[in-house]
Order: sequence, then structure tokens, then C-alpha cells
Amino acid sequence: MKKFVAEAIGTFWLVFGGCGSALLAAGVENVGIGFLGVSLAFGLTVVTMAYAIGHISGAHLNPAVTIGLWVGGRFSSKEVVPYIIAQCLGGLLAAAALYVIVTGNGSEIGSFAANGYGEHSPGGYSMEAGMLTEFILTLVFLVVIMGATHKNAASKFAGLAIGLALTLIHLISIPVTNTSVNPARSLSQAVFVGDWALAQLWVFIAFPIAGAIFGGLLYRWLAGGDE
Repeated sequence: MKKFVAEAIGTFWLVFGGCGSALLAAGVENVGIGFLGVSLAFGLTVVTMAYAIGHISGAHLNPAVTIGLWVGGRFSSKEVVPYIIAQCLGGLLAAAALYVIVTGNGSEIGSFAANGYGEHSPGGYSMEAGMLTEFILTLVFLVVIMGATHKNAASKFAGLAIGLALTLIHLISIPVTNTSVNPARSLSQAVFVGDWALAQLWVFIAFPIAGAIFGGLLYRWLAGGDE
């Protein structure tokens, strides 16, 4: 139970910190943090939780990561579903808190940092561009995670490497899809936006998971007998 609660807390922090920075701080006139600040915020949530709860739950914070680690031989099949439920609940609670805060000055939630493609992509990118972006970046993310946490790696720096990888992922893909690589993060925002966000949500569930599966299998093959 402690592992599941830790995953819920960690995913709460990822959504609250990452999406919160996009909603509350990115667009402030003259002092807004912009894409760079939001990218760094997402990375920092992972770094901080990796060291806070990594020894309790592994700090997956992401259903795609959980599935990828399972496929890669790093995680027990019996805990996959409970982890995913905990992550989704944590993300939804964070989105609920952000909803209250964002509307606290009478503002509408707008796109609420939801993921999207086409007219809902920050840069107007197509569905196909969004699919490929989410697939490739989640694949590489799994390779980084599995490599950084390998028994022969410098594991004390794993959290930093993984957090910086997520920062880089956001620097690349915020203009394309607003960056998912995490179905729990996508679900949490889409539920509150409804409409187009829920209609497009399948892309941000299917393609991060597909990328994670390929990434897990690829690293398992690369590591061979050491894995």
C-alpha cells in the first residue's frame, strides 16, 4: 500500500508542478517562464520525487513507464494495474487542485495545459506528427530510465539523468503536443477540459505506451544477459 500511495503522491507532484507552471507562471507578462521554464519544472518534479520516493516505489509516476519497465523485465506484473490506478488518481487530484487555483481569480481554464494536435497543438502540428513525437520520445525515455537505473550504472545520479531527460523531452515537444509521454498527465487535464481534449486523448495514451513497450524491449535486448 505504501508503494501505491507514494506513486499517487509522486504523480500528483508531477502534474501539479509541471502543469501548474504552465498554467500559472508561463504566460505572466514580462516575467513569465515560457517553454524553457515549463520544461525545467517537469524535469524538477521527477528529480525531486526520484530522490524522495524512489526507494519506496521506484518513482515511475507514469503508466507508460510502469508498462515499459514490466516489458523490460524490471517490474512485477501483479503490480502494474495498481500502479497505474494510483498514478491516474494522483494526476486527477493534482488537476482538481489546479482547477480550483486557476479559477480562483475568476479566470476560465482555457486549454488547461491539455495535450492536443491539429488546432489544439501549440504549433499547429498534425496528428501524425504528434503520434511520432510521442512514440519516439517515450521510447528514448524508457531507454534512459532503464540505463540510468541499471545495476552497473552510477545509480546515485539516476534521478538527475531521468529528470534532465524529461526536461529535454519537453523542450522538443511542447510546441508539437504540449508534451505527454505520460497517459496519467494527459488524462488528468483532459477530464477537466472535456470536449476536444477527451476526443484526442487516445493518442496520448496509445502512443506513449507503444513507445514505452518498444523502449523496454530495446533496452532489454541491449543489456542482454546483464538485464
